Amino acid sequence: MAPGSGEGSPEGAPPATTQGRQPAVASIDDAVQSEAPRSRSRLRGGLVTVGTVAALLAAMGLTVLGLGAADNAVANYDASSWLWSAARSELARVNGVTARVDTRTEIPAARQHPMQITQTDRLLILRDLQTGQVSSLDLATLQLSATTRTTPGLGVSVALHEDAAFVVDAVQGIVRQLDPRSLTPVGEPVRYPPGITGGTFDGKGRLWIAVPSQGTVSAITAAKLPSAPATASAGLSPQRVESYDVADASHELVVSTLDDGVAVLDRTAGKLVRVQGGEVHPTALTLSGPAALPARTSGPRVPVTVTADRRVLLVGDGGQESGFTVPGEGDRLSPAVAWANRFYCADEATGTIYSFDAAGQLVETIRGRANGPLELEVRENHLFINSPDSATARVVDDKHQVREVNKYANDVLGGDPPPVPPPPPPPKKPRVGKPSAPRSVTAAAGNAQARVSWRPAAANGAEIIKYVVQGAGQRLEVGANQRAVEVKGLTNGETYRFAVHAVNAKGDGPPRNSNPVTPTAAVPDPPASVTAQERPDGTVLVKWPAANGQGNTIARYAVTASSAGTNAPAGESTRTELVVPAGELEFGTQYAFTVVAVNSKGAGSAASPVSNTVVPFAAPGRPLDLRAGTVANQPGAVTVQWAPAEANGRPVTKYLVDVGGRVSEVTDTRTTVTGLGNGQNVTVKVKAVNEAGPGPEATATARTVAEPRVTVTGSSSTATGATVTFTVDAGGGQATCTLTTTGEPAKTGACSSITMTGLTPGTDYTFTVTASNAAGKGTAKKAQATQPMFGIATCNNGPDGDQRTYCDKEVDGRNGNEVFKVTRQDNDQQAGWAKPGSRLKAYCKKSGENVDSWIYNNQKQSNWWVQVEFKGKNYIPWAWLNLEGGDDIKVLPTC
Repeated sequence: MAPGSGEGSPEGAPPATTQGRQPAVASIDDAVQSEAPRSRSRLRGGLVTVGTVAALLAAMGLTVLGLGAADNAVANYDASSWLWSAARSELARVNGVTARVDTRTEIPAARQHPMQITQTDRLLILRDLQTGQVSSLDLATLQLSATTRTTPGLGVSVALHEDAAFVVDAVQGIVRQLDPRSLTPVGEPVRYPPGITGGTFDGKGRLWIAVPSQGTVSAITAAKLPSAPATASAGLSPQRVESYDVADASHELVVSTLDDGVAVLDRTAGKLVRVQGGEVHPTALTLSGPAALPARTSGPRVPVTVTADRRVLLVGDGGQESGFTVPGEGDRLSPAVAWANRFYCADEATGTIYSFDAAGQLVETIRGRANGPLELEVRENHLFINSPDSATARVVDDKHQVREVNKYANDVLGGDPPPVPPPPPPPKKPRVGKPSAPRSVTAAAGNAQARVSWRPAAANGAEIIKYVVQGAGQRLEVGANQRAVEVKGLTNGETYRFAVHAVNAKGDGPPRNSNPVTPTAAVPDPPASVTAQERPDGTVLVKWPAANGQGNTIARYAVTASSAGTNAPAGESTRTELVVPAGELEFGTQYAFTVVAVNSKGAGSAASPVSNTVVPFAAPGRPLDLRAGTVANQPGAVTVQWAPAEANGRPVTKYLVDVGGRVSEVTDTRTTVTGLGNGQNVTVKVKAVNEAGPGPEATATARTVAEPRVTVTGSSSTATGATVTFTVDAGGGQATCTLTTTGEPAKTGACSSITMTGLTPGTDYTFTVTASNAAGKGTAKKAQATQPMFGIATCNNGPDGDQRTYCDKEVDGRNGNEVFKVTRQDNDQQAGWAKPGSRLKAYCKKSGENVDSWIYNNQKQSNWWVQVEFKGKNYIPWAWLNLEGGDDIKVLPTC
């Protein structure tokens, strides 16, 4: 994320309005590459009328959720920053004071796209690196200003300061000012040689550009905008106001703008150059490897991060050097950022941010929730730390209080964020040694000069710092990404040979010699033009017309590729075209090409005009972390999810998901496939598709939910209940279980054991266990009898002393424990008598004569009679029988 200026309108100034404005949707590609200014009548694209905020946002492909426009106009002046969430394809405005999200803006069709955002208090400009689309949003009204297109990929960047916007085409070397309200060009562009770098504003509003091929840095000031949105014919142009020599030609340069001026890191020579107040102050550094700078530095000391050693050097404005070592392992450190007299360094391998004080002491460790890219930006007196691939951001105030922000808070968009894939295992540390010799060192003679080019040397575990070219009594140091150099001051007619070797932190590698060359004034003309075309197979076709050999035969052509800050040989050809093989150039990065004609005498021409810009691309990579699983609550279905495939230079437009031969197209990174058979094992294949076609497939296996299977493992019973134990294979689903038997209501319970109560004592039952899931049912049966019920014949003396022998068998007359063949006290139907305390097996209950039980301690009377096992099946009054287990007559069935 490119840092914005953080400057806004004066306190209390009313927000500007865009009412009555008609924002243009235009393209700036032609404007950037054309010499002639555009007339008003030739603006490309149509007009977007101003309607409701929703309509404007829909035209831009944006949806705002959260605050209304009026609230946004107020909240916009808080210390806030817009942060990107790639997994949600969403911008979230984080208020630095409250550490909360107050507004979200969804951007469809940008999921997992890298996004560059530059912002002020009033405007937000974003560039989708995969599609190249640039959009401008007025933050005071949440109205769309304009959209335009640029060449996709790395190589073009946008910069914004107050009301000045710039598009920097580093490949072509063109810097174009835009009116941020309409995104139309302002005046003429500022032109440089191809392969520039930089393009950020300092605190005074100057845009700084470094030119590695010349070893210079320069500042550009913006043209003042008219009151109406500008056009190319407005008569105003940005100006290159300052230019300074900061390095030898072809050194590798990195730029960090300051509060007033710029710091330039010469990675080839190992020095930091400050340009401030019109003066150039170089400082030699003690570097053990390639180093990096943040895009913007606040404060007097510039942090220089040596990633391979996890070392940060702090260079003061007087050239003083101090430093500290960042804990941990690996080289995935982002450049340290200065904030409020501290220095924050992010380890993207672990998601951890380390904070160091001015003395270089570690004072705080901020643990991350996920690994991946981390963006650190100082805005509005706060440091914003964003993780684009996760839901988490952090805000650090000037007292260094750290607060976590959930960018997905309040379920504004609904659903959970995509699961974070597990971190990859730590890579094995490679063996580190000196670099190998460069490959294919060639030289072409010119007029009193020679052009030497080569292919990279193997780094052997330590990043290459520079290349050294020696010959003709000269020693030239060249940046690691500047693998071509002009050796001047030679004598025509004298033969020269050059040696090139690479240097890394371990030292100098072996040299490789070029072919011998003899400079001459008889050089051919360069090709008049060059065209380039990227092709779906990952190759790039570069073509040019035949050059004029000026009386000599053209033997070959040498092609150089330029990207942002880089110039390197792309290959040679004896024909008027060259196919750069797939993989030689980085997919998704912008390139342009120049061609040198070499005649049969080895004399080379000047470089041709630069070609058009292309972005190499190929079919996307294999989807990562493919996982397929059973959908537990749905028959014949599997769920599939994966991490996005590498786009390889063009946006992934869809995924082809093949599940058991059923192919569907998906634009998300997850889907559910239905209509499969139950309990079916399926193979899942997923391919990503971009402009080049489908990429390699990722595979996994899954199984749909199957009907459950039940296995009874045992049973037990009481007189009135039974328990069945069992196991259930749920078939990958979510099973529910019931127990049933004839004449009783079903009982639902755990899928391991269910108890049914209210059963009849001493009765044989057949129980059925049923397990159900989305695919169907499974059953198993179990026979189990309930235990018989027993009662105790009970009699004792009552409160009346005359009754003390009532239950004595020696006394004539009725006995209190008499058992009858019928349900009444009929002496003629007497079956006998049961001694008090006798345990009798009970079968059932039957109504009959009411019998008093005043002779019992627990008095009861009832007309129920219990059929018991006593000389066969006969009856005793329940009043004279205490049933075991609570003496509950209801547990017995009716006879």
